[in-house]
Amino acid sequence: MCTLTLSASVPALKPPECVGSLCPPASPSQYAVFFFGLYLIALGTGGIKPCVSSFGADQFDDTDPKERVKKGSFFNWFYFSINIGALVSSSLLVYIQDNAGWGLGFGIPALFMGIAIASFFSGTALYRFQKPGGSPITRMCQVLVASFHKRNLEVPKDSLLYETQEGSSAIEGSRKLEHSNELKVHRNYIFSEVEELKILVRMFPIWATGIVFSAVYAQMSTMFVEQGMLMDTTIGSFTIPPASLSTFDVSVLFLVPIYDRVIVPIARKFTGKERGFSELQRMGIGLFISVLSMCAAALVEIKRLQLAKEHGLVDEDAAMALSIFWQIPQYMLVGAAEVFTFVGLEFFYEQSPDAMRSLCSALSLLTTSLAIT
Repeated sequence: MCTLTLSASVPALKPPECVGSLCPPASPSQYAVFFFGLYLIALGTGGIKPCVSSFGADQFDDTDPKERVKKGSFFNWFYFSINIGALVSSSLLVYIQDNAGWGLGFGIPALFMGIAIASFFSGTALYRFQKPGGSPITRMCQVLVASFHKRNLEVPKDSLLYETQEGSSAIEGSRKLEHSNELKVHRNYIFSEVEELKILVRMFPIWATGIVFSAVYAQMSTMFVEQGMLMDTTIGSFTIPPASLSTFDVSVLFLVPIYDRVIVPIARKFTGKERGFSELQRMGIGLFISVLSMCAAALVEIKRLQLAKEHGLVDEDAAMALSIFWQIPQYMLVGAAEVFTFVGLEFFYEQSPDAMRSLCSALSLLTTSLAIT
């Protein structure tokens, strides 16, 4: 963020001001500094996002029933806090960037990011730390190579082949895993390493459903905005930016407390589950609501096209006499779907081996990039 702030503030690092409708292009060096800042953000995001949720959940003891319930609430409120930040950035920061300049618009989040880092490290003495288990990707590659080279060997029935005799796993920071009969491999690696790979493979069908929801979620910043640009965006003399309607997605801010404090206790009475619904049930409900959001968007588009045909403007980029506020239901439904789907991604944390939780959380975030592409 500091690099982007400099890119938008230092005269030598930003392109000249526009003169009327003529905007001089940026120089190669200015582009280089700008994109370098973007890549640094991507690099930092890759380190923070998959680890921060796993690290937060690691602060709860799975052997304590009360702490297990609190861990379920942690994921709800963790996502709630993310959306508070999204609300501020999509409203206040957008206003600052439009009216006070991009330098200040980038500088404010850079300042708060620095405060967040200092706040995080200030609690170091209070955190619970899990022992690092090494690179899970390296272990998986080793298992794949070993299984390929020894694919024709007969598997002996000696239990020592599957795991060490110690009471804990040989992988640091990981508990022993129960054996399944899939992918038996005679090799020099312990059983837990094979089980890690099998667990990851079994997650892929659930992981793939996340791509579908991420594709729906991406519509808010793409097709929903384009649709809004071809609708009536005025209220009297005031013009509403089509992209600003994404603030209605913050219905999640109201739904998360309702879900955590009202829906979960009621569901717990019927299902007997500590968290009301299982992770898969939550994700299924979220996917169903996302279907409803796309149906709402389709109905709005059908009406917009009908008006365009009546006025002979189907091939024109002209706004129809249809209020942009008809888009509110589709935005709110996406927000409701988020509550169940993204919170349901706790599934990847719960089902992954101890030493692979950050990797599995990262895989859940990979669905976003695949959906956009």
